[in-house]
Amino acid sequence: MAQKTFSKEDFVQNNEKEYQLGFKVNEVGKGSNLIVERLNEKGEYEIVQSPLRKLNDQIFIIWDSPFNGRILFDV
Repeated sequence: MAQKTFSKEDFVQNNEKEYQLGFKVNEVGKGSNLIVERLNEKGEYEIVQSPLRKLNDQIFIIWDSPFNGRILFDV
């Protein structure tokens, strides 16, 4: 599996006061095998069930607050 790391600074607050992070579909696939992991205080990754939204050619990770983490996906 491939991965992309991100930081909490990459998130943007949307109109619903949620934080979202977007990726192009051609970068991470259609999202069917997308795994979102958050980096915890111990420096370990833990899987989170983050809502995903698709719009045009982007997939958005939605969360109530920004976090450091990574996404795992099939290439």
